Amino acid sequence: MKWPVTSGAETTTPAAPSASTADPYAVRAADPGAAPAAGLDGIPRQRPLAVESAHVAVAVRAPAVAESAPAASERAPATTGSPRPLPARLHGVRPWRLFPTPTGTPFTFGYAVVLAVTSVVAEYADPGLVDRVLQASSTDVAHLAQSPVRVLVASALWIAGGLTSAYVIAFLLVLTALERRIGGWRTAGVFLLGHGLATLATEIPVGLSVLAGHLPESSLHRYDYGISFGVAASVGALAGLLRPWLRWTVLAVFGWMVIGDLIAFTDPMTNWGHTMALAIGVATWPMLRRVSSRTTTGTRETPRTARACP
Repeated sequence: MKWPVTSGAETTTPAAPSASTADPYAVRAADPGAAPAAGLDGIPRQRPLAVESAHVAVAVRAPAVAESAPAASERAPATTGSPRPLPARLHGVRPWRLFPTPTGTPFTFGYAVVLAVTSVVAEYADPGLVDRVLQASSTDVAHLAQSPVRVLVASALWIAGGLTSAYVIAFLLVLTALERRIGGWRTAGVFLLGHGLATLATEIPVGLSVLAGHLPESSLHRYDYGISFGVAASVGALAGLLRPWLRWTVLAVFGWMVIGDLIAFTDPMTNWGHTMALAIGVATWPMLRRVSSRTTTGTRETPRTARACP
């Protein structure tokens, strides 16, 4: 046995072999992720399995992210410089269909032209001539007793109040909408039905009151002409073909106007005529709904669809 030399300031002992130099495979067993010893010749250094998998995953994900970035930018809506698209419901709105046209609503269009001509004549012709024509066209009791058909037609060719009357706009909008749903002949029938029945319902009581002595004989020759009874009946008929919320809105607005006129009591006979004409139009709902279900779009529809037409 040899003892170490202690003659100097230091004592040197043989160094113990390190784990890396003594047994590199023991190091790999203790730490599988550690790299092999650097001092072994002939064995290439291997990258740890976990690090290599992470690099591969990053390399695979990078192209996918790069490819998805343009797609995401294409899907992102432009927030500046581009107008917002209209709702789908507004794409089918055509305001010009609210008014009559020669091909779409020939009855309403032709009738409107006639009314425009007679209104211009009433405005600019000789007042004496206009007065005689209106008197001959009046649906008073005397004329109804002599020639009822003639005066019922002639009285509907004039507008009481001229082109500034509110019934002019109501005529254009209501009869146009009605004709687009049920056709020209049926629209004319609804208009004349309300015009004729409401006129008879208001004039017959006047004649009976004159015979009973409650009214003077001059009441048999009162002026009675215009389109208001026909328009009121058309409003009532059209309401039955609208959506429920719009139907009751139209009836409430027009009914409020009629009730207001009745309360004012300025022309009770005419005001009661408007009320009865509106009721006549409402009474046509069952018939018009069956007709509208076949003629609204030219193809057969269910009655439920036709009743919900806007």
